[in-house]
Amino acid sequence: MSELRDAAMSAKAWPFEEARRLLKRYEKAPPEKGYVLFETGYGPSGLPHIGTFGEVLRTTMIRHAFQQISDIPTRLFCFSDDLDGMRKVPGNVPNQEMLQEHLQKPLTSVPDPFGEFESFGHHNNAMLRRFLDTFGFEYEFYSATDFYKSGQFDETLLRAAERYDDIMKVMLKSLREERQQTYSIFLPLHPETGRVLYVPMKNVDAAKGEITFDDEDGREWTLPVTGGNVKLQWKPDFGARWAALGVDFEMYGKDHSTNTPIYDKICEILGTPAPEHFTYELFLDDKGQKISKSSGNGISIDEWLSYASTESLSYFMYQKPKTAKRLFFDVIPRAVDEYHQQLRAYPGQDAAGKLNNPVHHIHNGDVPESRMVVSFAMLLNLASVAGAEDKDTLWGFINRYAPDASPETHPDLDAAAGSAVKYYEDFVAPTKTYRAPTDLEREALTELRDQLASYDGPVEDEALQSVVYAVGRDRFDPLRDWFKALYETLLGASQGPRFGGFIALYGVDETVALIDRALAGELA
Repeated sequence: MSELRDAAMSAKAWPFEEARRLLKRYEKAPPEKGYVLFETGYGPSGLPHIGTFGEVLRTTMIRHAFQQISDIPTRLFCFSDDLDGMRKVPGNVPNQEMLQEHLQKPLTSVPDPFGEFESFGHHNNAMLRRFLDTFGFEYEFYSATDFYKSGQFDETLLRAAERYDDIMKVMLKSLREERQQTYSIFLPLHPETGRVLYVPMKNVDAAKGEITFDDEDGREWTLPVTGGNVKLQWKPDFGARWAALGVDFEMYGKDHSTNTPIYDKICEILGTPAPEHFTYELFLDDKGQKISKSSGNGISIDEWLSYASTESLSYFMYQKPKTAKRLFFDVIPRAVDEYHQQLRAYPGQDAAGKLNNPVHHIHNGDVPESRMVVSFAMLLNLASVAGAEDKDTLWGFINRYAPDASPETHPDLDAAAGSAVKYYEDFVAPTKTYRAPTDLEREALTELRDQLASYDGPVEDEALQSVVYAVGRDRFDPLRDWFKALYETLLGASQGPRFGGFIALYGVDETVALIDRALAGELA
């Protein structure tokens, strides 16, 4: 155990780098509250999207890394800002007209457009929790509505009233002059309509813990800042929540990064040291636009899981969190295959190598064995040339290639076979285009066909790759043009698998027949 901890203290993997930075916070003494608190925030203004999952996953990876280098207990809060007013109707939900009538009401006061839960906020919170539970996250769920109304936030709100001027100074510096005239850190909930009001304060009475303001109709109201009558604007709320809970670590997207000094200062004004934070780059859709829960672009968690495993999604999320990445369907095959490559590498690595391997963080050190004897990319190509409509067709080829494999002994391969057929039908088949070979390519294909027809060597990847390589070596410079020609004329794609492995899986005789079809002009 000490060897593993020593290795963790120098591991270069980013979860360990963040964990060591957090540990320095308590190098003199452990936290008075008895634990280190990790938090993730969530705005339930629309259906939860995959970026939210990524935030919780990455925070969990840092939490696990921290647990490997420290004995201080940890907790993870997933906080939903569901008292926020609904500023616009999301475009991907039903009953749009009904929702329009409830604009500016707290999300937990807006009726559920799906008719399943107490409110729209409750619906989206349930969706979030279902997604997180699917992945087995250990977390404690916090609702802002409950947090404000139960009195848990009262002490911090009263302190915010006492230090109102100091917090306002921080906020006003960040606002345009026009906004400064009407801005207040407090947002009252109208006693009659229930709407969240963006109105200036006429008076803040710190001694009584009350605010006075005029509503949109010019009527004056005085409300206590406690008990859920008032909420904080989102930037002050960020810092105040850190102070109220004693948050030690929170990560968020790059779009929040310019606000970090504001969050930190407000937390400190309210009497608590600001937490450590980690800023990650945003996910982009297929058009390079930021994914958004209100517009519903990009991939949902359910969509990813209909084509690949949860672990492949976790692997994608682990990679380079400070680099913007396209998060669309075409990234799935590579994520699946790279995840299994890392699984296969893990057993042979030393302690340092294992701690820097993504699968260590995906599985919290309890890393399973990969049973994927055929890559996902290869399964896609097999589905293509075999015209497979179900995974049983693929298993006919797999069993010849790997006789010891079966759906029962290789469940990850079985799931991948089914996913490959679905992925091929939805994404590959519609874009598939074959071309006729050039004269040089026709000459090379004919020789490859003849060599395969007379081949009596082992039906193994390397041996067959040597045959393919030898045919192209003297004809193509660079050699990759030969493989590109194979993919485009035989598979209808611009890139593909290691071709010797494809022949071994698909079959030598079957490949000869495929080349004959290409030479006869039946594919293009």
